[in-house]
Amino acid sequence: MTVPLLQVQNLQVAFNGQTVVHGVDFSIAAGEKLALVGESGSGKTVSALSLLRLVHNAEVSGSALLAGRDLLQMSEHQLRGVRGDEVAVIFQEPMTALNPLYTVGDQIAEVLQLKKGLTAGQARSATVELLASTGIPEPARRAGAYPHQLSGGQRQRAMIAMALASNPKLLLADEPTTALDVSLRGQILDLLADLQRQHGMAVLLITHDLNLVRRFADRVAVMERGHLVEQGGVADVFASPQHAYTRMLLASKPGRDVVETPADAGEPVLQARGLRVSYPVPLPGLRGWFKKGEFVAVQGADLDIPPGRTLGVIGESGSGKSTLALAALGLIPHEGSLRVTGTDWIEARKSGRSRALRQRIQVVFQDPFSSLSPRMTVEQIVGEGLLVHEPGLSAAQRRERVVVALADVGLVDDPRHGGDWLQRYPHEFSGGQRQRLAVARALIVGPQLLVLDEPTSALDVTVQKQVLALLQRLQRERGLSYLLITHDVDVIAAMAHEVVVMKDGALLERGHVDRVLQHPQHPYTQALVRAAA
Repeated sequence: MTVPLLQVQNLQVAFNGQTVVHGVDFSIAAGEKLALVGESGSGKTVSALSLLRLVHNAEVSGSALLAGRDLLQMSEHQLRGVRGDEVAVIFQEPMTALNPLYTVGDQIAEVLQLKKGLTAGQARSATVELLASTGIPEPARRAGAYPHQLSGGQRQRAMIAMALASNPKLLLADEPTTALDVSLRGQILDLLADLQRQHGMAVLLITHDLNLVRRFADRVAVMERGHLVEQGGVADVFASPQHAYTRMLLASKPGRDVVETPADAGEPVLQARGLRVSYPVPLPGLRGWFKKGEFVAVQGADLDIPPGRTLGVIGESGSGKSTLALAALGLIPHEGSLRVTGTDWIEARKSGRSRALRQRIQVVFQDPFSSLSPRMTVEQIVGEGLLVHEPGLSAAQRRERVVVALADVGLVDDPRHGGDWLQRYPHEFSGGQRQRLAVARALIVGPQLLVLDEPTSALDVTVQKQVLALLQRLQRERGLSYLLITHDVDVIAAMAHEVVVMKDGALLERGHVDRVLQHPQHPYTQALVRAAA
């Protein structure tokens, strides 16, 4: 048999004597694509990064033979020759992995000069060629851009170019598409597969997205709580999973459990007519001295959300989805008519009634960790809205309402025994629990409409299913309406009654969820649905 490029045996990782990865064994052949799958906390990222000793304060044992040499026995000096040269890494979030103070071209050129010994001029030329190979438009100009000046997909392509700069034998790709739209995910996967074939390198893909595994990998290894519970060919494992945890992951596609309320059940909770949102932008040359240009983020949108129904808004980053949500929340200026529960936002501001209107529409943000203040306790976070909208409540009444809200979202089994949660902080909770806290914070003031801005994109598939089931239950019990902003077609299929497809600020297609997803009319909608298949 051919000797594997990488052979990992009895890999154990511990922190302060507590083992988090327990005796993991796997191998990767040259040119093979292996996916390491599991939920957050399963140990997949720690296992992969520990091979290069990139995990701070980790106690690592076992063996990891790369072309016959044990990575775990190498000195730090020897490992420096391996990192970024024979083994390269693509990290999960390019915005934090790239240095904001240097252009992407300088960061790629640095690798070429350190690892390949190229001169500055040679490195600049090679950088442009690498960026071009990843499909970035105008690679020479993009090489001079800083990370914040690139889109999410372009930043990820720049990370891939940096990883490929030294022609590695093995590429560790840690959730390389999590922060990207569904169509961009497909593009990045196709790019990785194409580059992998061209360079003949092996790829270890770390992910919790089973659709990506099915589309990309040759073999899959499943991790649960630091144990490798199953591995094999992708087709075999997906068709006949042997372990209960693998079966649970494969069954985690969100289910649809919504009430088909009539579309004419009453006055729309949200109604927009000719909604337009624009931003001033500088004009080039002398014209910019005297006047500003205009970027139109939302163009003449007409929307209706009846009581108890969900309108899903789907599109790629930059399509105008989040701008539409901000306008609905009354947080940015707009033109046209925008009414919440019959009251126009512009009229409410003029008459001083905007506070009352804000009580009727609340928001759940994308990332529960960054949207909850780390300095506030659960009681302060969830009860904050009551201080604004019901200032007459006593501290005891507020606390009672907070505990009931925690019970409503499934964090507390019995409201009579929920006090021990109140003094905890967000970092003490899992991602799913934090998102439930965010829902509780929104619901406590009794809104009629929730704006859900990518409410599950930062969560694992199993936790995503739980949060969507919670939102479905709350809608059935309370008759809530939802404005659901997402790029995930599966979430739209599970939650929405009606769908609007946005691109470049325009509404390209709209209709009932079944019609739009099963029989899309616009080419852009067809491309989105195909990319999610």
